[in-house]
Amino acid sequence: MTNLKYFKISEFDSPDEPGSGSKMDKNFLEKLDYARHNAGIPFKINSGYRSKKWNQTVGGRFGSSHQYGIAADIQCRGSRDRALMIKALLEVGITRIGIAKTFLHVDVDKKKDQDVFWLYN
Repeated sequence: MTNLKYFKISEFDSPDEPGSGSKMDKNFLEKLDYARHNAGIPFKINSGYRSKKWNQTVGGRFGSSHQYGIAADIQCRGSRDRALMIKALLEVGITRIGIAKTFLHVDVDKKKDQDVFWLYN
């Protein structure tokens, strides 16, 4: 796999499939690692790769980018951290960002609209 400075590949495992973090896209992980470096704050992964079953269990969308290893949900604590994280993600070319109160969804799914932000209720 790839050499990550700030993450363990196991952080991206689907909870029902140990070792599945290895299904994550290498380039996406490198971008996340670099963004983490640029932000200067920890990125705690809430959700990385998702098996089809786990995606259904958590109410994920059909065709979720998580199932293809090109998405992650990152814990976010407060406006300052959110701003640092978004700035760093944009710097590395991650431009699909969903914003929730407690997390950011980020993905590099080329089959979906690019350069977008959206909000979760």
